[in-house]
Amino acid sequence: MGQTLRKPEIIEIARREGKVTVERLVAYFGVTPQTIRRDLTELSEDGQLERVHGGAVLPSTTMNIDYIERQQLNQSSKLAIARECVRHIPNDCSLFLNIGTTTEAVAAELHSHTGLLVVTNNLNIANRLGQNPNVEVAVTGGNLRAGDGGLVGPIAREAISRFRFDFAVIGCSALHPRGDILDFDMREVGVSQAIIERSDKVLLVADHSKFERKAPIKIATMGEIDTFVTNQLPPSLCRETCAASDTQVIVTENS
Repeated sequence: MGQTLRKPEIIEIARREGKVTVERLVAYFGVTPQTIRRDLTELSEDGQLERVHGGAVLPSTTMNIDYIERQQLNQSSKLAIARECVRHIPNDCSLFLNIGTTTEAVAAELHSHTGLLVVTNNLNIANRLGQNPNVEVAVTGGNLRAGDGGLVGPIAREAISRFRFDFAVIGCSALHPRGDILDFDMREVGVSQAIIERSDKVLLVADHSKFERKAPIKIATMGEIDTFVTNQLPPSLCRETCAASDTQVIVTENS
């Protein structure tokens, strides 16, 4: 396959999986590592990818990637994270689930739980859990973000302020190597900060690709999280931050 045909497929793999590696692309295309590195360098120079150690990721931006594309990324990792997360959520408790494809995976794994009150600002989660007779679902209201069914803004924050949650499960768009939790939408960040403030225990669910992405707005630090469930060991600086603040890090078995 020539370079002209390889490049669009490399972009497609990056969109689907969140990252491309030189090793994987060499095996996939049957070409030399030098050829793949040249492809990645040219794609980076064109602004279509951003080089990282061992490969490349989608370029940093102030806008998140399309929601449908996010649903397709790292599906097996999200499932493993979700299954581990729900092990730490008991029956008969109040729970907040925020916007995100990984929190949606958590919602899907709550099918065996009973006696839950789930509050969410995610219409996809509300629709999914609404089919479970053992779960009471409340929706915050707010400004609808049509692209992903999220409810954001001051109305959502006001609704959250009326609750005290036993547990909250939150996602994010990116994670800084030092442990800052990041997102793209200021309105969503304000909601996430309100969730953390009103919850007795906060679980962050995020796969390894979030360490390879950037986003401009800080939600919180790892020190404000009780448990971080992920599928690969975080970078060393993040682990140090978690250890210093007694934040539990759980790495799923399939990593």
